[in-house]
Amino acid sequence: MKNEDEKIIQGDEPENGHVHENDVARARSKMPEEELLCDLGDFFKTLGDSTRIRTVAALMSGELCVYDIAAVLDMSVSAVSHQLRVLRQAKIVRTRRDGKQIYYSIDDEHVGILFTIGLQHIREGK
Repeated sequence: MKNEDEKIIQGDEPENGHVHENDVARARSKMPEEELLCDLGDFFKTLGDSTRIRTVAALMSGELCVYDIAAVLDMSVSAVSHQLRVLRQAKIVRTRRDGKQIYYSIDDEHVGILFTIGLQHIREGK
């Protein structure tokens, strides 16, 4: 028989003390591979930086060069360039060259969808 302190410490057991094997098997069968989950975590960590998410927000209006992004965000070109490099490596933004000018845009519609849905989620909670 457990005393009250042991119950609190061991609070990870289901209330009835029974694991629902079918539910566990179903959940395990739908779990993505560990490597994919780590990559997804890294993706969200990259977006978790306020400067990078502001950069994505600026690019949601369309393609911009680094000077335009710096002006929108009221930041230095070098600081924006650093963040764009991180976003590019994470495949969140892509580039297009026009002569000597490089333009940045959202990499694909999935990034835009995630941004839009995340923003809607936050707005609903306010």
